[in-house]
This record gives sequence, structure tokens and C-alpha cells, in this order.
Amino acid sequence: MIDELRKIGLSDLEARCYLVLHEEPKISGYEVAKKVSVSRTNVYAALRALTEKGMCRMIESEPVLYDAVPIEQLIRLLQSEFDQTTRVLQEQLKSTPRTSPSFYNWQGDKAIETAIKRIVSNANKSIVVDIWSEDVHWVEEPLVEAEKQGVAVTLISIGECHAKLKNIVVHKRSAEWNQVQSRKFSILCDAHSALLGSFGRGIKPTILETDHPSLIELLQNAFYHDIIMGQIEKDFGQVLEEKYGSDYVSIITPYREYYNG
Repeated sequence: MIDELRKIGLSDLEARCYLVLHEEPKISGYEVAKKVSVSRTNVYAALRALTEKGMCRMIESEPVLYDAVPIEQLIRLLQSEFDQTTRVLQEQLKSTPRTSPSFYNWQGDKAIETAIKRIVSNANKSIVVDIWSEDVHWVEEPLVEAEKQGVAVTLISIGECHAKLKNIVVHKRSAEWNQVQSRKFSILCDAHSALLGSFGRGIKPTILETDHPSLIELLQNAFYHDIIMGQIEKDFGQVLEEKYGSDYVSIITPYREYYNG
């Protein structure tokens, strides 16, 4: 809970003081200081800051008592302030037209996590994610939230997946797939913006963000292929295996040198 309160602009001590007041309203600064085990000087400074931020109320008495603003009221206040701030930013910092597609690189776990959340949260209609089951945890939470907002989400999982999503397409793995070092993934939002990258042992997490039409079309084609082949295998899997062998070995064999590099 401390971390969540810090995300809305409270210091560690302010967050601790707010939680104390939330649990036990109308107490003095002295009592708050005893409960958080911090000097009264620092606690009174934190209480003043909370009061200025509209998160704490004072009761004029002897001694002065403090009371937390109910969390429901606080949330509405923060939402109102956030909405107002975003309106101002949109009005004053309008995006300039782009003359050419862009490519951006993101490195490190935190940067990648933030990029995934940002691109997913900005999708309006559709999201298609192609990812190994081991890495679904990177995307599950923001995808579930997008679904709640009415966005059509399709998760293509390489290997069995138990994510809490409505539309999951599972691709079985051949024995060769289990030997790969790099597990690729892609996210396509609104057929307009995409993230591509890979995870794996000994690989520094890095992703590419782009709106280049050629890569967008490539991901769209891969999606169509996955959906169509998935349905065909579901309906005619035994027939296909009898004709082409397991994992289409008779089709792939002549081209294996290209496929394996």
C-alpha cells in the first residue's frame, strides 16, 4: 500500500502517516509520531504536507487533531486533477505530424514493462500478441485491463497458456522449438503500432517500437497465418500429419538450410 500511495505523489513518511490516520482517525500529531516511530518534527512536517495536498484534515482543538480524507473522496479528487492536467497537455502539446515511420529501442526490464503498458493502454480497438507461454507474465496484466475497456485482445501463445484472457490461441511446440535460445514476441495494436523483441537465457532484454507500415503488414500477415493454420490443424490435423508428417516435416525438409540459417 505504501508503494501505491507513493505513486500518487506521497513521500514514504507521508504515506505512512496517511495510513495511520486512515486506520485511526482524529488523533494528534504526537500519537501519529508514536505509531510511525519517527520524530515529531518530521511527522508534523508530513502532516502539513498532507493537509496542503488535500489528503488530511485538521480539527482545531487542544491538541490539534488530524483526520485522513476518505480514500473514495481522495480518488475522485485525484481523477479530477488528472483529467484536467491531461486536457491541458493535449491542448498545449499537440503532436506534430510525422513525415516518416519511426523506430525506437527500449532496454532493461523496467523500460520494457513501461513500454508494453503504454502501447497496450493506448489501443482503442484491437491488440494481437504473439509470445511464448514462459513470457506471458510480461503482458497479461495490461491485456486483461485492455479487455475490460472493450478492446479486442487475441493472445497467440507458443505452448500451453493459462492467462485470464478470453481469446487465446495455443501453438504446440515441436522438439526443435525447445532448443531455441531466443524467444521472440510481438505486440500489434490497432494495426498501427507495434513492439517486437525477444527474451531468453543470456539475452539482454531489448525491444523495438515502430509504426513502420512494412513491419505492421508483416505482423498482420503472421496473425492471419496463425489463425488460419490453427483452425485448419484443429479441423484436419490427423489428415495433415498423415500426408506431410509430424510438424510438416516433408514440406520443411527441402528448405531447412534456409530456415535454420
